[in-house]
Order: sequence, then structure tokens, then C-alpha cells
Amino acid sequence: MNTSVLEQLHHVFGERLRLEPAILQQFCQAPPGIRLSPPEAVVTVRSEEEIVRVVGICHEHGVPVIPAGARSSLEGQINAPCGGVCIDCSEMNQILAVNPTDMTATVQPGVTREQLNSYLRETGLFFSVDPGANASMGGMAATRASGTNSVRYGTMASNVKAARLVMADATVAGIGSRAPKSAMGLDLLAMAVGSEGTLGIFSELEVRLHPQPESIVSGVCAFDSVDSAVQTVAEALGQGISIARIELLDTTAVRACSAYSRDLRLEETPHLFLEFHGDRATVAINVELFTENAREHGGQVRFSERQEERSVLWKARHDAWWAFHAFYKGRKGLATDVCVPLSCLSACISATAADIAASGLDAPLIGHVGDGNFHLLIMLQEGRDESPEIQQFLARLSERALLFGGTVSGEHGVGQGKIKWMSAQHQAALPLMQAIKSALDPQNILNPGKMYQHSA
Repeated sequence: MNTSVLEQLHHVFGERLRLEPAILQQFCQAPPGIRLSPPEAVVTVRSEEEIVRVVGICHEHGVPVIPAGARSSLEGQINAPCGGVCIDCSEMNQILAVNPTDMTATVQPGVTREQLNSYLRETGLFFSVDPGANASMGGMAATRASGTNSVRYGTMASNVKAARLVMADATVAGIGSRAPKSAMGLDLLAMAVGSEGTLGIFSELEVRLHPQPESIVSGVCAFDSVDSAVQTVAEALGQGISIARIELLDTTAVRACSAYSRDLRLEETPHLFLEFHGDRATVAINVELFTENAREHGGQVRFSERQEERSVLWKARHDAWWAFHAFYKGRKGLATDVCVPLSCLSACISATAADIAASGLDAPLIGHVGDGNFHLLIMLQEGRDESPEIQQFLARLSERALLFGGTVSGEHGVGQGKIKWMSAQHQAALPLMQAIKSALDPQNILNPGKMYQHSA
């Protein structure tokens, strides 16, 4: 890196400029099969003005910048294949305003979802997007995160109302609007959310909040087969039954989670984890309707309003990553996800399960089946992550998702891990995306090597 860049950054940031190899290694992440590439420097910022300073210096010298928050992404979004400076936004963690009437919160990008919900506890409001990890708002917006609540409350795409975005030339653009709707110009906010730091760096976000429900009922439903579980979900949603969370665990996932979370006590068959939100009368009706629907498919249902039972259930779901690694000791997990139309979900999962069995893989399946999204954690023996068998399986999974009219990723994003599938999914639309990237970032300094092109 140009020594002038380091000198200028050190002059402005002092000890918040980190060059030690051990620190740099903490700011790179990539899925198995992608080479880990640490940045050449890390700068911890505490304000929008400081992001602007870093980007301005790097823009002047053509040096790449890679934004980072909680560093919980999975597809190499914070890897640095082209070198450069990682902008650490984790200390930009101030909740700037909460507007109960508009049901919004204005936050810096380093605020985490758990931090925001803890702050909101006494307001009667909550932030709904829950990807499992305690991710940062900036990172969640950049990857268009979703999670367990999305079937009712939507993804980050519908829960970010406005933002401030530091552009490649260090100018700051206000995008979106605090108004409930707008017909003024192009929807730049929709373009920025999900751009993975390739079009700009979020310095502030206004996010949508939701009223805390009067009643919450959670439960589990056991089935003889994954197909019966998925059919139950499809029919329930088709009947207008309002469900806040619907999570599917196959038999292997249930076995691993039960072994790890001793209070779970589930029989080893496919299960749905569910949660209903609303007023007491509406929740009671929805629970009754769902129970009838599930029993028609052989489901055995158990519900509870007790907070402690709900906590056990969702903690077990959030601990699935560690549960699978404990169950398959000595292995490492390769996480992947696809998303298909709900009408195709059962067929896609069945074909995937047959492929897993034929390939001799250990790959627990878990997913947000209410929105057609399922995840696999392929438990790999040491050194198998780049084997032809694994790569061929991943290719078949991606091709299958596209064949069913779906997407190669429902929520993990592109990063480096799924960049090779961008052309297959988007075809003639991909050059349009590349043209937008080139127009906004002609030097290609914003998180290069992600989404639009192979790394250098």
C-alpha cells in the first residue's frame, strides 16, 4: 500500500489505525474454498465524518475500502482479495433517536440488533429482523438480511426506511425517506440495501419498528416427514393463518439440537418451530386453525405461552451452528442457503435430501420455510472443502434452486462465495448491475472482488 495513505491515516486516527498481522486476520472471513485475504490496514471509525476521511484518502490514491461491522457474514463479504483498508464501524454504535409515533429508530451502523431491542424494551416496540447472529444494522442492511421473523415482518429490504451512504468519492448521499411512501425519483435505498458495500458505506440508518404483540404463543410440531411439514406450512399460509415464525428442522438437525440443548426434549423426527403474535383472541384462533391443519398431515402439536419455554425453543434454534459442530466433532461446517417459491419448496427439499444421501454427505437441514428459504450446514472432514465432490454438490444445489424458479441465496448474500452464480441467475441483468457499479465507483475501490466480478 502507498506509504502516503498509511501516514495520512495514522495522522488522523493514531492508535485506531491497526497494522498488526494478528489484528488484520480478525478482519477477514471467507467460506471454505475461498482463500482468506486480510486487509493491509484496519481503521476503527466513530462517526460519519471519520468514514468520509478514510474514504477520501483512499479515493485519492485508488486504495480499496472494505466496511465491517459485527463480522458475522458467511460468503466472504469482508474478505480483502484486493488488499486495502478495512473500515471497522463497530464503535459507531449509538442509537440516535427513537420516534414512537412513526415507529422508527435512527441508528449508527455498528448498533447490533440485540442492543437496539434491549434499548427499546420499555417503549412497547421492537426491531423484527433476526438473522440469528447478533449482527450490526449496517451489515444487515448491506447483505439484505432476513431470518426467523421475516415471514410476518419482512426482511431488511422492507425494514430500512432511509439511510445516509458514503459514496466512493467521499460524498454523502441521503437516500430513502422518513415519509410512509414516496414517488420522487429512483429508489436508491432499494439499490443500496443488499449491495454488500460495493456501492457505498452506510453511516446512518432509519429502521422500521413494530409494536410488541399483546400475546405470543410458541410451539413445536412433529411430523413423520419433511414433506408433511412443508405441506402443512404451505396450506396454513394459503388459508391466511398469520404466523410470525416458522422454522423447519430435519431429523438430523433435531437430533443434534436436542443433544446440545438438553431442555429441548424432542423426538427424533422432522419438526416445525412456530410462533404466533397478536391480540389474544386472534392468536388463539390462528393456533387452533394451524393445529387442525397440522393434524390433517399427521402432525403432533404442542404450544405454550410460557416465556421460559419460548426461550428454550428459540435459543436452541439460534444455537444450531454450535449444536451441529458439537454433534460432528472435529469437523467444520460449510453453510449455504437457497430460496425457492413456496409451491416448489417440498420438491426442492426432497430432491436435495436425495442428493445428500446419494453423495454420502452429513448435512443437517434447517430453514425459514414460511418464505421458501432453507439452509444446509455441510459438515466437512478436514481438507474436503475444495474437493470436486463438494463443489459438484453445491453446483447441483444452486442449479436446482434456479430450475425451481428460485435464487441461489435467500439471505447469506453473494460476497465471493456465490459470485460465480450471478451470471446464471441474472443473465442479461448482470451487465446492468455492473454498469451501475462502474458509474458509482469508477475506480472500483468499494469492496472490490465481490458480487460483480472475480477477485483479482
